[in-house]
Amino acid sequence: MRRIAISPGYPMHTLICGSMAYDTIMVFGDHFKNHILPEQIHILNVAFLVPDMRREFGGCSGNIAYSLDLLGGKPLIMATVGDDFQPYASRLEKLNLPASHVRHVPGTFTAQAFITTDLSDNQITAFHPGAMNHSHQNHVTDARDVTLGIVAPDGREGMLQHAREFHEAGIPFVFDPGQGLPMFDGEELLRFVQLARYVAVNDYEAQMLQQRTGKTVEQLAKLVEALIVTRGERGSTIYNRGSAVDIPCVRADQVVDPTGCGDAYRSGLLYGIARGMDWETTGRLAALMGALKIARRGAQNHHATRDELLASYREQFGYDIS
Repeated sequence: MRRIAISPGYPMHTLICGSMAYDTIMVFGDHFKNHILPEQIHILNVAFLVPDMRREFGGCSGNIAYSLDLLGGKPLIMATVGDDFQPYASRLEKLNLPASHVRHVPGTFTAQAFITTDLSDNQITAFHPGAMNHSHQNHVTDARDVTLGIVAPDGREGMLQHAREFHEAGIPFVFDPGQGLPMFDGEELLRFVQLARYVAVNDYEAQMLQQRTGKTVEQLAKLVEALIVTRGERGSTIYNRGSAVDIPCVRADQVVDPTGCGDAYRSGLLYGIARGMDWETTGRLAALMGALKIARRGAQNHHATRDELLASYREQFGYDIS
């Protein structure tokens, strides 16, 4: 059994720039196709009775910080929120997650998604960005003792600004465009990659990134230290210095809800990068966090102590990390 040696220069904080959001999930006890007439789609006017509804805490910044904290990392959340943020604020306080860089924008709502799902798992989603559109009011330089960061989906201007500010401050960061990728053209996306130290995308986003920049994954990977592509149940690949490390998917106790799995995976990436772990170990830890999350509904309802996570890693892969 081997043990991974950890770099003594472990960063004090990881700054997580991204959205904070509420996810309202409603379940329609039938199939949309039984209630939507294709020939009348141009005058669509339907209502769905949704007796089952739940509200979850979400947003990429909140989700990543939650999982990174489980690992024993030191996340700092940087986000903009609205007048309705108090329940989320109370949660952060209960979890001892610092909110000193969570900015309240008066007269706005916190970003939120309203998701209606039918019995075939089809979804109709409405997303209101709200205070997220004001994320450029926050500045990377407002935070102290930060030596690693991530630019996750957020307001367009905020993402552009935070990438520039990380680079200007000499702080390495992960560019994680996620569902925000369509907001940017090829030139802007290429600039993000050039400013970042690392890039993390799923397989669909990787295809879009290649299409918009006109560069292959291998070409983009040469511009950063590592480019990570996740592929759900097919695992992930980490491109680093001309090589590709394939990371297998970790078998979950049960598959319940994929919402937030990408954010959980990114928490493992950030932890591994911050601790100076090799890419194989970092990817495996990230996969383990994704498997932990997928077994629970919602993006922030998975639980494990740090010791439990380390023991699970040892059981899965046969060696210790710390």
